[in-house]
Amino acid sequence: MTRDEFNDFCKSLPHTTHVVQWGGADVWKIGGKVFAIGGWTKNDTLGITFKTSEIGYEVLKEQPGLRPAPYLASRGMKWIQHYDKPGLADDDLQGHIEYSYNLVASGLTKKLQRELNIHQN
Repeated sequence: MTRDEFNDFCKSLPHTTHVVQWGGADVWKIGGKVFAIGGWTKNDTLGITFKTSEIGYEVLKEQPGLRPAPYLASRGMKWIQHYDKPGLADDDLQGHIEYSYNLVASGLTKKLQRELNIHQN
């Protein structure tokens, strides 16, 4: 996935906001909370960081091209970074980004969910 494809996908999710911070990383948020980060690799592969479930974290952290997200995972957060090949196929990566978006959105206050017209179960 290219940086443009990453940004286009994140932009397509409802109520998202985008900022560039932390050394030029593309940071995507829902309700002011981060759900995906694009940037920070030393090779030609775009590093994409996303939040995951505890089970997803345990499974994904062992796959080639994926790792616990630097900084975030070291603080006990369940974030994975796609940083090298082979990594995930673009469709799978988009699925994980969307899951992260939904996970973060479900953690927003009920008031903010209503304001954003997010219908959480």
